[in-house]
Amino acid sequence: MNNTFELEYNSERETLIIPEYGRHIQKLVNHCLSLPTKEERNKMAQAIIDVMGNLQPHLRDVPDFKHKLWDQLYIMSDFSLDVDSPYEIPSKEEFQEKPERLAYPKYASKYRFYGNNIQIMINEALLWEEGEMKGALTYTIANHMKKCYLNWNKDTVEDEVIFDHLYELSDGKIDLRNIEDELTESKNLLRKRSTQGQRNQRNYKKNTNKSNNKNYKK
Repeated sequence: MNNTFELEYNSERETLIIPEYGRHIQKLVNHCLSLPTKEERNKMAQAIIDVMGNLQPHLRDVPDFKHKLWDQLYIMSDFSLDVDSPYEIPSKEEFQEKPERLAYPKYASKYRFYGNNIQIMINEALLWEEGEMKGALTYTIANHMKKCYLNWNKDTVEDEVIFDHLYELSDGKIDLRNIEDELTESKNLLRKRSTQGQRNQRNYKKNTNKSNNKNYKK
């Protein structure tokens, strides 16, 4: 007796439109498309929506949970399912439309060690009216730039270098190169960073010891 088994490989099957739901859901959708009456299709579509909801419980926290499921049902039917949907039926053209291209993030010129936020702060300072408040803001920005520089260089830096960089990044509109006030000394900024690191390390050890003690008592 010669037994012959016909094996079906995934490479020979139709491509799943939404693989997350599996092949059985796709077959249900295909069966729904083949039903002759709209009443039958409506009943079948609602049953498929219920099953899809059970298969994706994490979507219940998503706004318009049911709306998303109905959109996915139409997508799996290649937008050819004729049923009464409680939501606006999406179009195939809308689904295939390419999203707008996102702008590439702009960094602070060639001085990337300052980060993008510094450039945002500088641009904001340029909008302020001249006066004591703007002067305090630009001085604070320069101090923060010095701290960023030391985090990158881990050594020391002269105030003149920071003032030159600030002048360049503001397109020559913020000039602190001739001010008498000095920025915070490098050693103080480095000491603050070192103290903060030691404090974090002590807190980590303390929390670890507490956790170990709890496990030991258990």
